[in-house]
This record gives sequence, C-alpha cells and structure tokens, in this order.
Amino acid sequence: MLKNAVALVTGGASGLGRATVERFARAGYNVLLCDLPTSKGNDVAKELGEKVVYVPVDVLSEKDVSGALELAKSKFGRLDVSVNCAGIAVAVKTYNFNKKVAHKLEDFQRVLLVNTAGTFNVIRLSAGLMGENEPNADGQRGVIVNTASVAAYDGQIGQAAYAASKAAVVGMTLPIARDLSTQGIRIVTVAPGLFNTPMLQALPEKVRAFLAKTVPFPQRLGEPAEYAQLVQAIVDNPLLNGEVIRLDGALRMMP
Repeated sequence: MLKNAVALVTGGASGLGRATVERFARAGYNVLLCDLPTSKGNDVAKELGEKVVYVPVDVLSEKDVSGALELAKSKFGRLDVSVNCAGIAVAVKTYNFNKKVAHKLEDFQRVLLVNTAGTFNVIRLSAGLMGENEPNADGQRGVIVNTASVAAYDGQIGQAAYAASKAAVVGMTLPIARDLSTQGIRIVTVAPGLFNTPMLQALPEKVRAFLAKTVPFPQRLGEPAEYAQLVQAIVDNPLLNGEVIRLDGALRMMP
C-alpha cells in the first residue's frame, strides 16, 4: 500500500466516489474530493477530517481540473492516484413511437460529454502532474482508475446514451495505458453492476429488491465500500494495467 499518497477523486461527495474518498482517508492518503459546487462536497470533507480537502470541480472545465491539480502540487507536492467517479445518466428510448418523439440529441451529447470527455479531461491533466513524480522501484509514477458500467456491455432499454458513454471509457482504457506506459502511469477501469448508490436509493424498495434478485451471486446490490475496496486493490497491485474489471456478481443485464 502506498504511504502518504495523494489522491484526487471526482464525484467524491456521494456514492462510489465518497466511499473511495473515505477508504483512502482511512489508509492515510491526502485526498482532494472533487465535485460540483452544488454538491455536499464541503460538508463531506469536513466530516472526514483534515486528510480530505474539498475542491469544487466541473470535470468538463480545464480550468477547474487544472486548479485542483495545482492545489495538489502546492499543498501536498504531488499526485499519485486519480479516480474518476463523476458521471450522469438519462433514461430515454432512441425513439418514442407512442409520442412520436426522438431522443433529444443534446441529452445524448451531454451524457457523452460528462461521462467520456469529462473522464478524459481529468486523465490527460492528471497524467501531466503524475509524470513529475520520482518513479518507485517498478518505475511507477502514478495510477488512474476510471468508472465505466456493465451497461457498456449490456445496456438496457433507454440506455443508449449512458451505454455509449461508458463503452467509450472502456474503449479508451488500453490505448491510454499504452500512451502512459513510458512514464510508468497505470490505468484501469472498473465496470460496476447494480450498486446501492443515491441513484438506486431513490427507487421504491420493491424495485430495488427486484433488481437485487437479478444478480446471480451474491444476490444483492453492491455496496460502495466494495467498489472502493477494488480501487484500493488496483492501486496496490502493480501488474494491473490496461484492463477493465467487471464488479457485478456475475450480473448480465436484461433488456
């Protein structure tokens, strides 16, 4: 396990991101919790203690992400780990034949911008700061972890935009790993299944119980702490690189 590491986590105020921030803080990391100004990021950071610093960040803003990285360098002197958890979703059919309405192009574009371009924006800028680190015995300078989804492989009805955005994150993992290999920066993507996040908690209990039963084993929703556990394992295992790991209890989504 890295000691006194510095990590940046987007979408860090809730769900998978918050669980990752919490785990890193317990491990002794200094953590930059990045989330939108409208989030509860500041409250979460105060709750988690002095190891966690909240930074308001829109992942689509080069200025915001660069500002967070400048803070990492000025306050902690480095960046070792970058985790991308920020994302959005819409549920709209490609064409609604009953209402004779097509999926709004701007909605499709927005999901791809945030989930794909936003993730790439954080990756490309984080890599620059990580590249300044002194390499360890393996030659490693940093680790990047992305969040895709099982929807990248078996997206459901109404998930064209979300599935496309996450499939793009899956698709760029290997080429980026190759791009960054000369600087000793690893990149791995996690593709979670159904997790007990605020998005699912908003659904009725009956619906959540039904969804849990679609998971072969263990037959329940995943907990954000289990996602964070895998992120930590990725950081700690020097041979994991250029790979996408499904974390889904063998779930294959129904249409």
